[in-house]
Amino acid sequence: MSPKQDSTPISDPETAPKTGRRELLAALGMTLGSGCIEEAQSLVSRDQATQVALSIKTLPADADPQAIRIARFLAKRLDEVGIAAQVVPMERTELLRDILLEHSFDCYVACHPGFDDPDALRTLLHSRFDAEAGWQNPFGYANLDMDELLEAQRRQSGRKRRKTLGELQHAIARNQPFAVVAFPDEIRATRTNTFSGWEEIEHLHSALGYLSVQSQDGENTLRVTIQDSRPTENLNPLSAEFRSDGTILDLLYDPVGRWIEGAVHPWLAQSWQWRSSNGNPVAEIQLRDDLWWHDGGALTATDVAFTYRFLNDTALGALESSVPSPRFRDAATLVESTTVVDERTVRIRFGTVSQEVAIKAFAVPVLPKHIWKRKRKQAEIVFKTDSPTTKALVWDNMQPVGSGPLQFGNAETRESLTLKRFDNYFLQRITTNQETLDADDDPESEPKYIERYAGKPDFERLRFVVVPSGAAATELVLNDEADATATGVSANDVRDIGRSGSVQLRVDESSSMYHVGFNARKAPFSNVRFRRAVAQLLDKAFLVDDVFGGYAEPAASPLARHDSLVEDLRWSGTDPELPFLGTNGDLDVAKAKATFKKAGFRYTNDGELLRQ
Repeated sequence: MSPKQDSTPISDPETAPKTGRRELLAALGMTLGSGCIEEAQSLVSRDQATQVALSIKTLPADADPQAIRIARFLAKRLDEVGIAAQVVPMERTELLRDILLEHSFDCYVACHPGFDDPDALRTLLHSRFDAEAGWQNPFGYANLDMDELLEAQRRQSGRKRRKTLGELQHAIARNQPFAVVAFPDEIRATRTNTFSGWEEIEHLHSALGYLSVQSQDGENTLRVTIQDSRPTENLNPLSAEFRSDGTILDLLYDPVGRWIEGAVHPWLAQSWQWRSSNGNPVAEIQLRDDLWWHDGGALTATDVAFTYRFLNDTALGALESSVPSPRFRDAATLVESTTVVDERTVRIRFGTVSQEVAIKAFAVPVLPKHIWKRKRKQAEIVFKTDSPTTKALVWDNMQPVGSGPLQFGNAETRESLTLKRFDNYFLQRITTNQETLDADDDPESEPKYIERYAGKPDFERLRFVVVPSGAAATELVLNDEADATATGVSANDVRDIGRSGSVQLRVDESSSMYHVGFNARKAPFSNVRFRRAVAQLLDKAFLVDDVFGGYAEPAASPLARHDSLVEDLRWSGTDPELPFLGTNGDLDVAKAKATFKKAGFRYTNDGELLRQ
């Protein structure tokens, strides 16, 4: 089914227009022959009204204790206003498959990985992406006004773009395709007697973070804990249901340019130059010399050009319609064409976007053409979808060939993953005046971000150990069976970490976002007033204290931890758009029910909320 246009314009979320049956169907994007007739009849007929019932899908307590507690809080508040709500815990891969591939949910609670650039909101919310897999509009949300804002901001830069992003944030807050809950802090433990340099790393669990730690006494294996077993079973960078945290793939695959302190800087690229063609940006990228794949092949401009074509159509034109990668869609769609100038030079032409937005396309992982081209053929469907898929998207890739500083060593399913140092990597780690430089270049020629971050790892192996919980991760570090926790632990572990003399507590802000996602493809979440009413059942400040132990920031905007946050959506004690209808987690049931009545719903004498 196609996404439905909101039944209320974003400019007037409180006023319900009076429509007839056919007008309502038109507003929902339906026709009597669309295959959605049963759902349409349930929307426009009250003859067989039933109680509103819905499920809240999320991870189980051992996988994400915060998510399931938010889900339970919401379910309890829904029950109080007469909605039959059920929390459905699901294994991580199955949950992401339901949300990102099959779109089979009423609503869910999950942690989104966050945004490096606000343009990622375009694929997250634009109506053109509603049928695609991955974090491409999993909500099935459709609003033409928001589409226009999403398109406008990618053409703009500077102050004008910030203004449009402000309007976009207001539109999201009004229409609630999803409800932002909080941005968690990353709580981690690191041992100080095995590796050093932890305190100088901005983001510990990141490719740059691991490249920055220094071995103590010649320690050759860096041991870290993770709570996600999926990397031990699948290392395909394109698989939506197996990817949320991309750090391990960032260690295996290098990009042309890497995000460093909020900007994209050259990585595989030695440099790039910009020009304009018909008002659109064009970049000519000069690659570094002596770039190699882990299998010994040379990395060239042909691989870079192939990567962008492949991300936009993993079938390479072999099927009637393109089969894009469900990951990196927001970046890949920026590229209009690529041209190989010579072995080390590639020219990239962009569509109607600003240079400020276009540059993020450089941060996608470069794929070896000689490996991935073989995977372009159609594959058997392994999940419910009307679209074809390719072998590239269902391949587990457990013998990955990348060009990153680490290469695959071995894996034990659901137990551990070991990566080993790639000795043919393009940078050497040496120390001159306490700075890391490229051994082959003049010290003055390398930018400071390369001096600080790049080089071969100061260890031979990086071993990820799968643990069931944050408490188990903390115990391994305290017992010197691990050197650091890669996945953040909970506030309950802070006291034990703080008591140890050889273990350091790290608390860092995260761009990850806990949210409640609504399926706007079907009732009742196709109704903007219903979504707004549900959002007011979330006491975000209470949840931050009760669920996160204070180690999080409540938020009303998905850009709350980005410098483009609009000022009047900054958190100041309560949600500035949809404040909680109660105090300290306790709901004012009468007020909440009045909100649902105002949204056009009615109640039985027993207090059950009825479907419209």
